[in-house]
Amino acid sequence: MTGTLNIIAALLTIGFGLFGFLAPAWTAASLDLAPTNSTMGLSEMRASVGGLFVVTGIAVLWLNHPMAYAMLGVVYGGAALGRFVSVLLDNPPLAKALTFGGIELVLAIWLIAANLFKPA
Repeated sequence: MTGTLNIIAALLTIGFGLFGFLAPAWTAASLDLAPTNSTMGLSEMRASVGGLFVVTGIAVLWLNHPMAYAMLGVVYGGAALGRFVSVLLDNPPLAKALTFGGIELVLAIWLIAANLFKPA
């Protein structure tokens, strides 16, 4: 069961990343990010929201080690922390921020709790 849920979490990570990697304009619009007079924002979406997540998910699947899955959980924990701090300081659209933050938090809790102290 743990192995299956770990794989699902890694595949979700790849899937989330593919949106940013292949459809950066759509992803930016979904995140309420507005374009400027430069395409650097699209480059950033492909890099930080896209490629970073795609490669991290692939690496976790390739390594297939509990600590790799736990580190993916730490990554999601950082994302959730940033999201919830933003709710307190930035007043983003609450439903959207809590939805994204909730998904990140659930993935963080699962991946850390299920894998951090699991023997290889």
